[in-house]
This record gives sequence, C-alpha cells and structure tokens, in this order.
Amino acid sequence: MQADIAPTEPETAPKRTRGRPRKTMDERDDGNRRQALLAAAAHLFRRKGFAATTTRDIAAAADMQSGSPFYHFKSKDALLFAVMEEGMRSALARQRAAAQEPGYADLAPAEQLRRLVGVHFEVLLGPGSDFVPVMLYESRSLPPRQHKALGLLIAEYESLWLPVLIALHERGELRAPVRLARLLILGALNWSVQWFDPKKGASLQELTDAAMALFLKES
Repeated sequence: MQADIAPTEPETAPKRTRGRPRKTMDERDDGNRRQALLAAAAHLFRRKGFAATTTRDIAAAADMQSGSPFYHFKSKDALLFAVMEEGMRSALARQRAAAQEPGYADLAPAEQLRRLVGVHFEVLLGPGSDFVPVMLYESRSLPPRQHKALGLLIAEYESLWLPVLIALHERGELRAPVRLARLLILGALNWSVQWFDPKKGASLQELTDAAMALFLKES
C-alpha cells in the first residue's frame, strides 16, 4: 500500500495577493438576483401551484439560466420555504411599522384594528403580494421542521393583534371572544386572496371598511 504523502510545494510558488479577491459582477449582484428569484418563485407558486412549477420555469421568469436557482437554494423545496419565510418576515415588519407610527398608541382600539386590517390586506392583495398567499395554501408541502419554524413566525405575527382585540373586548365592541375573534378575523381576511379581483372595482380601503363593519359592534 502506498502511503499518503503530501506533495511538496514548488520552490518558487506564485505570490498571493493580499486581502480578499475582488468580487465579480455576478457576486456583487447576488442579493438582487436572490430577491428576483424569490419574487419569480412566489409569483409562479401562487399562479401555478408548487407542484406544477419547475425550477426551469422559475429561472426563466427571473431571467436566469436553468441551473442558476441552485446557486442560491439547494432545492425547489428550500426555495418554497424561503418564499414563505420572506413573506412572513415582511408582513411582521410592516405590521410593526404600522404599530410604531406616531400617534398610533393614542388611537382608539377600533382605529388601531383598522390599521392592522388595512396593512394585512396590503400584504395579501397589494403590489408584490404573492409571498404570504403562497404560505397560506402551500405550507402543507413543507417538511415538519420547516413547518414548525414557519409556525413560530405566524404566532409572532398573530400576537401583534391580541392587545387590540383584548382592548376591544373589554370595551364591549368585539363581536366574539378574543381567541375566536382572532381566528375568524384572520381567516376571513386570508380568504380574500381566493376571490378578490381589483378589476371589479373594490378598493383595499373598501375591503377594510367592510371588514370593520363585520367584526365590530356598532357604537
């Protein structure tokens, strides 16, 4: 058996340049390309469904070569989870931003709920709104570990609604107990992705007004 012997270095090894090598244009654009890939995947997963969408479809929609998605994600499953995670993190950030706007804390609970409902409709139905709908209807495709991780983000998002719903319940303005109200409100809002059609004339503001009339008692 031949022993493993490390090769000797040549007497005049080439000098290494100091510091990190310069990034290529593609490497510098990685962040943008990743976002373009996520947006393309979200759009296709929502329109065609996860099972019917191929990585070749996604690459073409993102204006990439067919193998390029695997540079960013090891599989289509990993890309699906990234789409859902991106959607929930973005939704969390937008709801937190709404709750931290100047004057929000001084609003009546009903007006605070109106803000939350309005932002939720924007997340579901506004520009670039493919991410969360994919999560709503394709999460069954995730393995248990990723499903659990996503569940933690969903729980964090829903917890932002609880103080407002509790305040409304204490004032006698909520039509249902807090726990059931949270489930029913979010369930009703989420179902809008199935039937909402902006071409039929309804605006997100009109949807918000209608939702508030359903959920709260008349003052």
